[in-house]
Amino acid sequence: MKKVKFRHSTSRLLLLSAVFLLSFTTLTFAQDEPVPAGEVQSQDAAAASGSDLGDPANGKSLFNSLCAACHKPYSKSIGPALHGVTDKHDREWLTSWIHNSAAKIASGDPKAVAIYEEYNKTAMPAFPQLSDADISDILAYVEQPKPEAPAAATGATAQGDESAGGGVSNNLILAILAFVLVMLLVILFLVNKTLRKFAVASGVELPVKEKGTPIWKSFVQNQFLVLVTAVIVLLASGYFIYGFFMQVGVDQGYQPIQPIHYSHRIHAGDNQIECKYCHSSARTSKTSGIPSLNVCMNCHKSIGEVAESTATEDHSKEFYDKEIQKLYDATGWDPASQSYTGETKPVKWVRIHNLPDFAYFNHSQHVTVAGVECQKCHGPIQEMEVVYQNAPLTMGWCINCHRETNVKIEGNEYYEKIHDELSKKYGVEELTAAQLGGLECGKCHY
Repeated sequence: MKKVKFRHSTSRLLLLSAVFLLSFTTLTFAQDEPVPAGEVQSQDAAAASGSDLGDPANGKSLFNSLCAACHKPYSKSIGPALHGVTDKHDREWLTSWIHNSAAKIASGDPKAVAIYEEYNKTAMPAFPQLSDADISDILAYVEQPKPEAPAAATGATAQGDESAGGGVSNNLILAILAFVLVMLLVILFLVNKTLRKFAVASGVELPVKEKGTPIWKSFVQNQFLVLVTAVIVLLASGYFIYGFFMQVGVDQGYQPIQPIHYSHRIHAGDNQIECKYCHSSARTSKTSGIPSLNVCMNCHKSIGEVAESTATEDHSKEFYDKEIQKLYDATGWDPASQSYTGETKPVKWVRIHNLPDFAYFNHSQHVTVAGVECQKCHGPIQEMEVVYQNAPLTMGWCINCHRETNVKIEGNEYYEKIHDELSKKYGVEELTAAQLGGLECGKCHY
């Protein structure tokens, strides 16, 4: 066999590529992790927070428990915004006003009377339990500079998510991996080409693949194999077609985006607002109803922002505050003047749970008469940030529920009488909805 001297071009290319990739990757991942902005505290801001008046931390706790129902630090609510109040009134006057505003008004104090007249002759509740130190703490809290929105941090995140993964974005990592794969393909191609040249130069004959019978011809010529394949294809097609048609109208998991973000996690979960407070017609009507915006404004006249503790990784405090502003725009509510402008906008809510027109379902019969909890059909609604359809709401699902659910007869004379008669007939102590006629076609399809 003829000896051939190896060339080193391919080896050099491999070595240089490996060195380049290793050095580039090492430099990329060795970057120092940026220090989170929240860990850097500014002493200048702390000095300007009004700490000379008292303890802002204790003042915040007192403000949230006693004052937050009517006041906000930086915007007008039922009462005026309190930021800057120490510039308008001296400390002695503020202390006496907070202790007993009604006595201050009755004494004829001009400032007290002016405030009383401005706010529809409504006096502020008295707080004699607050000491002078407590009042100083509250004033220290409300006189803190208004925190600025983290626009810079948001912009940096939007420009490439550089804060995630220690300063290396996922896109950069994927790009490096793609580059490595492309280089490997190129190298394999060059190696294969080089080996073929060596073989030709050395006089080695490369094997030539003989063309045989095409696989499709072999398949067609085997009648048994064709028959078995046809049967399998027909059965599989029938199975998938049947499954497809059985899913028509089944929207389990449907989770649309609403025009105004409403968090059931915050309202029904954290604040424990009863479902039927908003969906009041569920007690007495066939449908649960969509709450009017007036129901929302019962609370949100005074609540224009959420607590910082309600924020999540997906939704910041600023996000929730903007959604409340959407509610104000829809109802025509002006937070500054605490009045309605009359300019309203309809909110086009997207329906989630929707039964076919030929199926009858009565909320009041289940909620009021049967005492069924909302979570029975709607799932853990108190944990949902965005509501989705939890149950399939199919006929089979409803029938199974009627077969498995025992009727609650406590405090219902009608069911007690039926129970006494039917329990003897069926020889059971408890009756299900199915045994009371819950499977009759006319119950749901009239």
